[in-house]
Amino acid sequence: MSTDRLRIGISACLVGHEVRYNGGHLSDGFINGALAPYVDWVTVCPEVEVGMGVPREEVRLVANPAAPRMVGSRSKTDHTDAMLRWSEERAQALAGENLDGFLLTANSPSCGLLRVRLYPSAGGTPSRSGVGLFARALTGAAPDLPVEENGRLRDPRLRENFVEHIFVRRRWRELMATNPTPRGLVGFHSTHKFTFLAHNPKLYREMGRIVADAGRQPWGLLSQHYVELMTTALKSMATPRKHTNVLHHVMGFLKGYLDEDDKRELLGTIESYRHELVPLIVPITLLSHHLRHHGADDWVRQQTYLNPYPGELMLRNHV
Repeated sequence: MSTDRLRIGISACLVGHEVRYNGGHLSDGFINGALAPYVDWVTVCPEVEVGMGVPREEVRLVANPAAPRMVGSRSKTDHTDAMLRWSEERAQALAGENLDGFLLTANSPSCGLLRVRLYPSAGGTPSRSGVGLFARALTGAAPDLPVEENGRLRDPRLRENFVEHIFVRRRWRELMATNPTPRGLVGFHSTHKFTFLAHNPKLYREMGRIVADAGRQPWGLLSQHYVELMTTALKSMATPRKHTNVLHHVMGFLKGYLDEDDKRELLGTIESYRHELVPLIVPITLLSHHLRHHGADDWVRQQTYLNPYPGELMLRNHV
């Protein structure tokens, strides 16, 4: 795995910058603790960068979900046009900054990605149907970028899914920088086989058909189609059922090496994981041990599935 640090865009309040409307921040323990040593942050605060200052009046999204207005909660000052202009320019600039992912602030009228409060024009109870103005511009300008909210990172599986995705994205950027060729694509797809299979078997097979056309199709179109499918595949959650399927595939490379006791132990461990009695790291560790001990095929030992990100993050230790 490359030792280069990830480049992750992030809402500035999440790394401790005191830029919220009340002069506070939303520093996050995982973001600023376990993840920070592997990341160079690219910080953004839409409200501050558009000139709204700190402290400031709270703003909210009002009216049509497809084209909401951003207005002051008390004064009703309309900040929409300024925020939209700034968001489009900033999002386009960020799309060209070789980012590996982006972390946004949940529930924010600028940065919220999902279920932001949207208030009726005439007043009343808000719905949870809004998207922050900057978040909408960012995902439009960089549709292949892994994007997540801080609140959702509290879910261990969503956290692991995002981190795995940003490390795949970094390896993809390295390929595009060092070996953007059909041969390079074949190698990339080969080493990520079990990673993609654990997320979306159908799209993994479709990606394989694209790789088979490498060299016969225009490289720009082919690589863009591939990364679009890869992004969609990695947004699919890797479930215990899909992981179990992959674990059995990996075990197949040990056929002929294991005695009956080792085979029984490994199958039992995989079954315990399937029933969510032990974390994923347990069968992965046991498989990795046998693959090293028996000198199994280099191809399977090089699968990113076995070592998708630094082990110190301990993201496969949850049940």
